[in-house]
Amino acid sequence: MPATALAPDPIVELAGLEPVETIRRRWPMILGGLVTLAMIVSLGYELLGSGLAGLHRTVPASPWFYLCFAALYFTFPVGDVLIFRYLWRIPWLGGFIALNKKRIANDVVLGYSGEAYFYAWARARSHMIAAPFGAVKDVGILSGIAGNCATILLCAIALPLGYQLIPPHILKAVAWSGGVTLFISVAIVAFSKRVFSLPRRQLWAIFAIHVTRIAIGSVLLALCWHFAMPDVSVGMWLFLSAGRLLVSRLPFLPNKDLLFANFAIIIIGQDQALSEMIAFTAAFTLLVHVVVIAVIGAGTALAKAREWYAAA
Repeated sequence: MPATALAPDPIVELAGLEPVETIRRRWPMILGGLVTLAMIVSLGYELLGSGLAGLHRTVPASPWFYLCFAALYFTFPVGDVLIFRYLWRIPWLGGFIALNKKRIANDVVLGYSGEAYFYAWARARSHMIAAPFGAVKDVGILSGIAGNCATILLCAIALPLGYQLIPPHILKAVAWSGGVTLFISVAIVAFSKRVFSLPRRQLWAIFAIHVTRIAIGSVLLALCWHFAMPDVSVGMWLFLSAGRLLVSRLPFLPNKDLLFANFAIIIIGQDQALSEMIAFTAAFTLLVHVVVIAVIGAGTALAKAREWYAAA
């Protein structure tokens, strides 16, 4: 038998490998599509469930509430756009859309599902971004460290002032949570050379953006609450906004939302008005999520239709 008869057919080999290579090339698009589908399903479930019940509460009359709410809503995606423009020079519009979807996925699907979506988005644009995993990881870790630093600072300020208002078992949980938060932050900093991929100069710049947007977000939240309940001073709402950040970031605290609501009622009273305002804010956030996803989807469909029409 001739030796050439035993040689494998290169066409057959390539045909067998082609589907695998196609899947490898398309996995970022598949992952992004799955996360987007999960966002739509989760938003629909919350929307059709009890998610919009809060909209039947007292609606804030002041237009300043809605202006501050809009600024608050887009504070975090805008901060992310600034970070990744600094790192990768991503396009303003495309990056803004992707980072809004990242934020919504983290809110309504699972924690860090937004990071998975944005990583897939970046990998699908490998011509623009060579190795996105390290940067996405570092940005996420620095976001956590910035939040932890704010939490530790607020613990140091708030506990001496308000420890008498906190039940002993909750106070103990707060102390343990603050200690664990401090330990995690110190451990990450101590092993920073092994944890982080980006240069130190870039890490400090990203950390500064995270801290700035946390501060801006806390102020805007306090202003939203003030315009919804103007008989309570802005200073008191700033204190409660800091308390909300503190409660949301600490581990080992059961029923965080209920704990914060009870603490706020103790501080300012007006339990029914406060409960209605918090319920409305949560429901309105969900509604804005739905509107943003609908606008993004409509824009994407319109762009695809224009491409199809131009190619036809």
